[in-house]
Amino acid sequence: MLKQAPVAHKIPVERVTHGDVYVDNYEWFRDKSNPELIAHLESENEWTEERTKDLRPLREQLAGEFASLTKLTDITVPIRKGGWWYYQRTWEGKEYPAVYRIPDVDGTRPDLADLSGEQLVWDSNVLSEGQDFFSTSGFDVSPNGKLGALGLDFSGDEHFTLQIFDIEQGQILDDVVVGIGYGIAWTADSSAVIYSRVDDAWRSWQIWLHRVGTPSSEDCLLYQEDDDRFDLWHTASRDGRWVVVNSSSRTTSEVRLISTGHPEAEPIVVSRRSPGVDYMVEPAGDHLLVVHNANVVDFELASAPIGTSVPQEWVSLLKPEPGERISEVEAFASFAVIALRSEGETELRVMQRDVEAAMPGRGEAYREAHERQVWGEPVRVPAARLSTTELFLSPDWDASEVVYSTESLLTPPTQCAYDVETGAVSTLKVQEVPGYDPDEFVQEGVWVTAADGTQIPMTIAYKAGLTADGTNPGWLYGYGSYEVANDPYFAPRHIAMLRRGVVIGWTHIRGGGEMGRAWYDNGKLLTKKNTFSDFVACGQWLIESGWVARDRLAGEGRSAGGLLIGAAVNLAPGLFRAVHAGVPFVDALTTILKPELPLTAGEWEEWGNPIESEEVYEYMKSYSPVENVQKTEYPAVLATTSLNDIRVFYVEPTKWVQVLRENATNDPLDRPILEKIEMVAGHAGKSGREGRWESQAFVLAWLLNQIGAA
Repeated sequence: MLKQAPVAHKIPVERVTHGDVYVDNYEWFRDKSNPELIAHLESENEWTEERTKDLRPLREQLAGEFASLTKLTDITVPIRKGGWWYYQRTWEGKEYPAVYRIPDVDGTRPDLADLSGEQLVWDSNVLSEGQDFFSTSGFDVSPNGKLGALGLDFSGDEHFTLQIFDIEQGQILDDVVVGIGYGIAWTADSSAVIYSRVDDAWRSWQIWLHRVGTPSSEDCLLYQEDDDRFDLWHTASRDGRWVVVNSSSRTTSEVRLISTGHPEAEPIVVSRRSPGVDYMVEPAGDHLLVVHNANVVDFELASAPIGTSVPQEWVSLLKPEPGERISEVEAFASFAVIALRSEGETELRVMQRDVEAAMPGRGEAYREAHERQVWGEPVRVPAARLSTTELFLSPDWDASEVVYSTESLLTPPTQCAYDVETGAVSTLKVQEVPGYDPDEFVQEGVWVTAADGTQIPMTIAYKAGLTADGTNPGWLYGYGSYEVANDPYFAPRHIAMLRRGVVIGWTHIRGGGEMGRAWYDNGKLLTKKNTFSDFVACGQWLIESGWVARDRLAGEGRSAGGLLIGAAVNLAPGLFRAVHAGVPFVDALTTILKPELPLTAGEWEEWGNPIESEEVYEYMKSYSPVENVQKTEYPAVLATTSLNDIRVFYVEPTKWVQVLRENATNDPLDRPILEKIEMVAGHAGKSGREGRWESQAFVLAWLLNQIGAA
């Protein structure tokens, strides 16, 4: 049994950049093959377990609560593709779901109570047998409905093996392609799969064609992206004619179309890349729908011919109103759905298509730019405020309804169908939550004044009857990077907190995508510190408003949200009683100075390039958490990470914990600094339902104990 926290030995390494010298004592952590490193990580786990062993009963209780708030044996809403309806089943006592299908008889969604004649497509529980970790890169069924293709990962490093199987026979036909990235698409004749590969820096950079049953050495390279600032991602179009290949940096994009009928033909470039022009393409039969920012900072929807063109030739269909940001478009045979944000809220709008004008032989409607005769004015799909609404995508080109999902901190995921012709909304399924009553709690939106006067939205939730008397425990969650909107969602762990009287603060800080492109631009590059000060301001609001006691506030964030936590506790070390930083990007400057590391080169448009710019170097050095730890009392800190995480290396939190222990004046018994490392897991942690509950219970038990809400 360890008597004190692990202390790693130091091997000083000088980093000299723009004349600045920084001594890094723990860069040696980077060598995963070093037995001394593995021993150190294991000792960190041993120390953390020793310091938290008294919380085992609470962890078990919380994991039990998560299970009790989950309908363990359940079925999802069936979604049609081709001549089949596909859905997932889960069971009590099993970690993973299985995918099933049932034939489409008359186009009517099958009754969940009567699914006789169903056919197993694939079962994750079978595929994961004997494995400590299991994840997939996505699934797609062949156009003829006979074959399935799936990417499998058993380590957490997000390098997948392509498995192609006969659905009816349950037989694996092909698993010779290894080390693929995300994205799977079939050719039109169901004979081949289009997949991606990543380079040594885990950048998706190649698109390949593999013919079923042939050696991987015979695979054909369809496209290669040589600019290391750009990543590739690809998806099959809903009409089945194209594979859309997106080559994107943080600010610029270029899209190619690969014909599913002639995949080895030269791809069509929709529009050549131009610095700062970001666009996305959705094939819509005989033309394209394009969401782009060539003319409007918050993007607009336009139509374009199939072929190479320039944005000046695209015809605008929908421009955002002030306070709106158009996010994406999905095309179907008779309508299109536009996803956007309006005053921070998620929203869907539907544009019907004049099918007569779109019929073969009527293409002049497009050539003469009469798109408004083809696409009607957008109609809003009803959705609740303070909720996250997103498309629950049907892959069926001939769909007649928009299926979407809505949820909030207090509203369980609810799938609805919007009838495009009648405008009627029907509820398909409300996720059953045993023993849960939403009336026990209250949710509301508030505005917080940031350090520079900007008004920051925050969603709060609390137990009904709770008052802002300055005594309550609180939990503040944030992200704030990559224009990712930190939309609230329903989770058993949130209900477990609320039942214990914890006030939840769910932040929508700058750097995210909640309030349009300017919201993102004002929380990146040389304005990144706004993200951290916004988060601190939200925490201060909870305390100053009386909702949370001054010594009972916890903070949490993951990945770039872990950077947020590390920067926030340096900025305001006395604000939080305890924080959890999951897979945290806390050695940001060191990582961004190493283009050979995964993701780094593509990140320069998010954080800046400190190699070329001294200004960027100094700015990042002023907030990178490891380099700004102070000699002061910090909150209790729990850092969690995974040895096989390819996105944020375990190196970063392991360094951070050592530097914190060296400098923090904490009482190690009252405010410990701990690290927990999953030795077989990925960026999202453990796989499997019970594995996730176990991980969440560990973190939540520790936080609740620290803020006196256990």
